[in-house]
Amino acid sequence: MISFNYELEFQLENEEQYSSWISNVISSENKKEGDINYIFCDDEYILEINKQYLNHDYYTDIISFDYSVGNELHGDIFVSIERVRENAIEFEVTFDEEFKRVLAHGVLHYCGYKDKTGEEELLMRSKEDEKIKMFHVEH
Repeated sequence: MISFNYELEFQLENEEQYSSWISNVISSENKKEGDINYIFCDDEYILEINKQYLNHDYYTDIISFDYSVGNELHGDIFVSIERVRENAIEFEVTFDEEFKRVLAHGVLHYCGYKDKTGEEELLMRSKEDEKIKMFHVEH
């Protein structure tokens, strides 16, 4: 089950569409959907998570904690809405596109994709682009 949690003044207007899309991303990687919690927060909230659990003293757009068991994906994905907004400006894309990229990024980590080396990062970006194209708004 995909769930969305809010630690700031931000609300997804179409949670069902995002949930369905993330489910499709998971199944497209031949994985099973377990419990995945997205926690939307601000910079200070994610900074505290980064310091407390990862010993990193810097802002980031996303932190994911992977509790997957075999092919069944479980985890907590913290997303700084402030960082996503800043990154959208920096990368000259819409907030919506950057937001989807970050949501897909967290799940792709659970699917086994890394982004530490240049080669891994290229594959991750390619996978993010592929998954963003899977998002369809129902009319």
